[in-house]
Amino acid sequence: MFGLGWWEILALVVIGLLVFGPDKLPQAASQAGKTLRQLRQMANNAKADLQANLGPEFSNFDPADLNPKTFVRKHLLDDIENDWNGTTSTASEPIEAAEPELGFGEIPPYDNEAT
Repeated sequence: MFGLGWWEILALVVIGLLVFGPDKLPQAASQAGKTLRQLRQMANNAKADLQANLGPEFSNFDPADLNPKTFVRKHLLDDIENDWNGTTSTASEPIEAAEPELGFGEIPPYDNEAT
């Protein structure tokens, strides 16, 4: 639970008993639960408001993407991992030449629109 083992949870309960006492510990735990619930609700409301006010172009926006580690992993490291795995994405695919390459000594065709 939350990355804590049983020994850590037991230590937290003992520390809570020492700090708050056996009479006030249930009240303190209840108040902490209410506060955590309110914080989670505020965060969800802020996320929903942000997505609603950004418009339809940002419908798949996730605020977690603003974290620098997540941003780097998503935009830089995914392309590298795809290259290592042998899969390619559309952004990293090479552009195909419209005409075959010229052999040695061949003269390229003249293009009036390019000059």
